Amino acid sequence: MHTSVSLYHRHRFPAEIISHSVWLYFRFALSFRDVEEMLARRGVTLSYETIREWCLKFGQTYANGLRRRSSRPGDRWHLDEVFLKINGRLHYLWRAVDQDGDVLDILVQSKRDKGAAKKFFRKLLKGLRYVPRVLITDKLKSYHAARADVMPSVEHWQQRYQNNRAENSHQPTRLRERVMRRFKSAGHAQRFLSAFGIISSHFRVGRHLYQASAYRAVMKSRFAIWEQAIAWGSCFLTKSQDLDSPWPVVPVPSS
Repeated sequence: MHTSVSLYHRHRFPAEIISHSVWLYFRFALSFRDVEEMLARRGVTLSYETIREWCLKFGQTYANGLRRRSSRPGDRWHLDEVFLKINGRLHYLWRAVDQDGDVLDILVQSKRDKGAAKKFFRKLLKGLRYVPRVLITDKLKSYHAARADVMPSVEHWQQRYQNNRAENSHQPTRLRERVMRRFKSAGHAQRFLSAFGIISSHFRVGRHLYQASAYRAVMKSRFAIWEQAIAWGSCFLTKSQDLDSPWPVVPVPSS
């Protein structure tokens, strides 16, 4: 017998304030204190530590809800890795985006060898549940070796300039890294970026690609999906459900 509980159970503030605080923090380059000040201007009195706890608890859940309700990403995956300096040690942020620039997934690792690439590929396949038509990467040899083991039937492109889509996707991360004065640990980076990437890219639709009326229509649709994602937490869920997993577990190639 499973007990049903609400994601917002025993929270003093309503879901609207909680979700708005989380949206402000992940959507814009704001600190917890900035969000606290913005809410105070609207007559909502709380501490920045409360906002921190909300982002930790609800950020990934909202991101998973967005992924569930968004249309399936494109069949052309752009992959890239960029270094992060955390506590004096180099780590690597692996990121995948589709041809529209939507973030598919990220993974923070201490290496960028074949094993690290295979781990990232398996994470992508487990989360997205489909195989792409084309992989586009830089000329790091780890990608080719890992693809041959995990996705041997997928076409692989490594030409110059073709991976600018993935390289440009790191810019919002660098901006937030400066605002946060770097990440405190690899786990901190993984927790923040896994939610930040999906939420931020969901609302970053490329304003220059649309006329004003079309842009407003697209943003209206995106906000409607967001409302569905945050309402999902208001539903009564069983304790046996895994809120951290956006999709059911599917078999992936083993190492």
